[in-house]
Amino acid sequence: MRILVVEDEKKVASFLQKGLEEEYYIVDCAYDGEEALYMLEVNDYDMVILDIMLPKIDGLEVLRRVRGKGLSLPVLMLTAKDSVEDIVRGLDAGGDDYLTKPFAFAELLARVRALLRRREREPLGELKVADLVLNPLTHKVSRGGKQIELTAKEYALLEYLMRHANRVVTRTMISEHVWDYHFDPMTNVIDVYVNHLRKKVDMGFAHKLIHTIRGVGYMLKG
Repeated sequence: MRILVVEDEKKVASFLQKGLEEEYYIVDCAYDGEEALYMLEVNDYDMVILDIMLPKIDGLEVLRRVRGKGLSLPVLMLTAKDSVEDIVRGLDAGGDDYLTKPFAFAELLARVRALLRRREREPLGELKVADLVLNPLTHKVSRGGKQIELTAKEYALLEYLMRHANRVVTRTMISEHVWDYHFDPMTNVIDVYVNHLRKKVDMGFAHKLIHTIRGVGYMLKG
């Protein structure tokens, strides 16, 4: 899952980025409203964490423009204002949820998970494809009851493939959801990571789950 954090305080943005990346999310940061709108225009995000008090264009205006373009991705608002009127304005502008600063990071994570589940229309719990099981809460992966150790990037790639099981995903789709804004599409990094996953997920099993669709991309098929 790829998240855009829009926060003008760089220490706060860095804290959020580091914490979310430790939870296996792919995170980009924007530090003002103009940059946020540009990044939302050129990238595909699964959700936005949006501070309301931003330079150049404030968060509420960013939110109005996002909704005005028909983008339906979930938006979690961060605000130092906790009056009912401010919260109502944010929700009426198109926000899905809000947190008042200061907040506990554990609560932010819980709200992120809830918004992403709502968007994906998936219940809280494990992802399963054949005998491959991934738990989004514990980040544990197993096949045939045997635990598989993955790096953070391998985990993010596998989760994306499992959420799109039995569908072809292109390299562009993978790069937009599993790698960040600085990814170089001319490299063979995606192919390398898919090969790493094959060795960990399919090696030793007669039934192979990860398939190459030549000239298109990949499919995880049960």
